[in-house]
Amino acid sequence: MSEERTPGFDTLAIHAGAQPDASTGARATPIYQTTSFVFDDVDHAAALFNLETFGNIYTRIMNPTQAVLEERMAALEGGTAALAVASGHAAQAVVLHTLMEPGAEFVAGRQLYGGSINQFGEAFKKFDWHVKWADTTNAESFRAAITPKTKAIFVESVANPGGIITDIEAVAAVAKEAGVPLIVDNTLATPYLLKPKDYGADIIVHSLTKYLGGHGNSIGGMIVDCGTFDWMASGRYPSISAPCESYHGMVLGETFGNFAFAIAARVLGLRDLGPAISPMNAFLILTGIETLPLRMQRHCDNALAVAEWLTSHDKVSWVNYAGLPDNQFYQMARRYCPKGAGGVFTFGLKGGYEAGIALVGKVQLFSHLANIGDTRSLIIHPASTTHRQLADDARARAGAGDDVVRLSVGLEDVGDIIADLDQALEAV
Repeated sequence: MSEERTPGFDTLAIHAGAQPDASTGARATPIYQTTSFVFDDVDHAAALFNLETFGNIYTRIMNPTQAVLEERMAALEGGTAALAVASGHAAQAVVLHTLMEPGAEFVAGRQLYGGSINQFGEAFKKFDWHVKWADTTNAESFRAAITPKTKAIFVESVANPGGIITDIEAVAAVAKEAGVPLIVDNTLATPYLLKPKDYGADIIVHSLTKYLGGHGNSIGGMIVDCGTFDWMASGRYPSISAPCESYHGMVLGETFGNFAFAIAARVLGLRDLGPAISPMNAFLILTGIETLPLRMQRHCDNALAVAEWLTSHDKVSWVNYAGLPDNQFYQMARRYCPKGAGGVFTFGLKGGYEAGIALVGKVQLFSHLANIGDTRSLIIHPASTTHRQLADDARARAGAGDDVVRLSVGLEDVGDIIADLDQALEAV
């Protein structure tokens, strides 16, 4: 491709980061199923351990299969560098480990995946990291929650399961005013529908397990450094701006510039916490990303058709899908996700909690499981599963009330998807 032409998204999804294998000519990225890598000599080994040169040491820190995945995701999100880890939860933990100190706070929109609410509100307490909750639909609520201890703001681009389309630009303005980075979980949208960097995000995280892998066969997480935050400006982020004892006093922010956060997350977070992605999972997710544009458009088209059908069903009290013109987030979706509002949405059953439990037991084509973004259509009743660890009021605030059913609409014939829901609803 000529130097004058910038590759399109579909091309990057297939080619970014990948070259034919130098030694064998293999066109597909090989699975480098090895724990460690041979050094050229002692000087080469020393240079690698001193961060004086880039290369492979040990698969816990990096691996050639993982490196292709990282380059591809950085290209798709428009970032300067990326880091693949074992899961979406691992990505969040490594990001906060890089930013936080004991006693520090971060502000998060409360409309989040239930596992993230639990991780932020409970598990992180053991590190003496503390979350303050804001309302994702109100950017001013983030400003009100900020204190001198605040180190970051965290939101989901499209909230799971509530379907809220976050006004990223408005929240980014609050983060910039406060001098803290904005972290955006872009799992539900993927960079095909939305690039948070374009609206002010500084760090992007993903559960690769969902749409990016897309086939329900591998777990992984991703951290993308947008290269937009000045880590040296305030001294509030010593992992990046202060001399690092692990590397003989090197200041990572000075040495690595606009990808210093990604380096710090790798050599301080991933190195010491250890949530490494396996080469096999990296390979499977890479393969999934190659078809991401095609799959995401079909997910969106099918989800819209299913949502429209559900709005007229007599056992359904409401449908919350931002692709519907009467939805409160419709205009936000048109602004941030003009290609489609995604493949996940919720609806309410008139029969409440018991009806939700009954419905998930009656479907045949849909799979009842705790995942989203699969090629297959998936269904879950969050109040009895993914969000059951939360108190009733917390579940309601997260968009997972008793009557809520979440659908992840797959790639099957949309007529078959609707027919399955129809027979299951009639049986409730």
